[in-house]
Amino acid sequence: MAVFSSADVIAHLPAPPAAAIPHSRALQAEIQALIAQQPQQRITFQQFMQYALYKPQRGYYMNGLQKFGKEGDFITAPELSPVFGCCVAQQCHAVLQALGGGDILEFGAGSGALVTSVLGELARLACLPEHYFILEPSAELRHRQQQTLQTQPWFDRLVWLTQLPRSIRGLVLANEVLDAMPVQCFRVEANGASLLMVENHGDALHANWYASDGGLPDFISDLPVGYGSEFNPQLNAWVQTVADMLTAGLVLLIDYGFPRAEYYHLQRDQGTLMCFYQHRTHANPLIHIGLQDITAHVDFTAVAEAADQAGLMVAGFTSQAQFLLANGLEHYFAQAQTAPLSQRIQLNTEIKKLLLPEEMGELFKVMALSRDLTVPLAGFTHDRRRAL
Repeated sequence: MAVFSSADVIAHLPAPPAAAIPHSRALQAEIQALIAQQPQQRITFQQFMQYALYKPQRGYYMNGLQKFGKEGDFITAPELSPVFGCCVAQQCHAVLQALGGGDILEFGAGSGALVTSVLGELARLACLPEHYFILEPSAELRHRQQQTLQTQPWFDRLVWLTQLPRSIRGLVLANEVLDAMPVQCFRVEANGASLLMVENHGDALHANWYASDGGLPDFISDLPVGYGSEFNPQLNAWVQTVADMLTAGLVLLIDYGFPRAEYYHLQRDQGTLMCFYQHRTHANPLIHIGLQDITAHVDFTAVAEAADQAGLMVAGFTSQAQFLLANGLEHYFAQAQTAPLSQRIQLNTEIKKLLLPEEMGELFKVMALSRDLTVPLAGFTHDRRRAL
């Protein structure tokens, strides 16, 4: 994995809006001040990513800049087509019926596209949850979601939270949540492993490798010298927190990633860290700080291990394409054939992006974690748990 330089790739990207530049500089100054306070004058890449994405008021997910849709930096599956949320609703319907009712909690509702399609379909099925909780740490996003959703007939069931409830019986939805959790980058050396650290370099930030003092996942020792990638140090604690909250029901995790054998394949020796900026991708997180998303793929084997330790059962694991097909996507497509030609063409394009292997269909996976739930999960007819 290459060490970043703040000059890399920036010349090939669009310039930020003039009004956003002072915001980015202020966040960088805060990170540089944090570094200057450290005894060794450096912070871990995980700390940098935490600041860049989640620093109150300034981090990428905490500021007021546009992130989602055509005017933002990326488009998620719920925004691509409401059919995605309708298929998720089918799985929610089965779980809520099996439990005799319950609640739904969504981590980070973004533009509100997922809640709109899920609750719209559950209303049609006469199976609305008692409450639909939205855990949204960004005050600006909470306000946007409330403004967007206030005219919906099920608006009174929405409850915005800034911290997890003590307990929930029902479903937890996490669409593209794990990929945005801060990761630590590592590189295998002849005498151990090094971690990526971020330092001040004049008026810019610079990254460099420093020998690790331990605390790395065991599987890193099996990788060859020179191999670079990342891991998520917060994953176990996050899964444990969700498990402690869930009294009965299902956790649906939808994200891009691989089982560990694929994640740390010898051909993937530069890791999966990626930045999204104005619908362009690149691999330098040290530029446009606070103005771009920083992500890493999900190690679903690590999620399964964390779930087992937390007392949850891995109830299913499959690709997004198989999950959507098993939850009625073809039915929704057939229903649309009476629509005007332009709408049918648009839906056909959307479905291809959701299903095709070279788009989202294979890279995105769906994992189900359950507690005290015996209902068959239709979305996992083509289960891949053996791959974990």
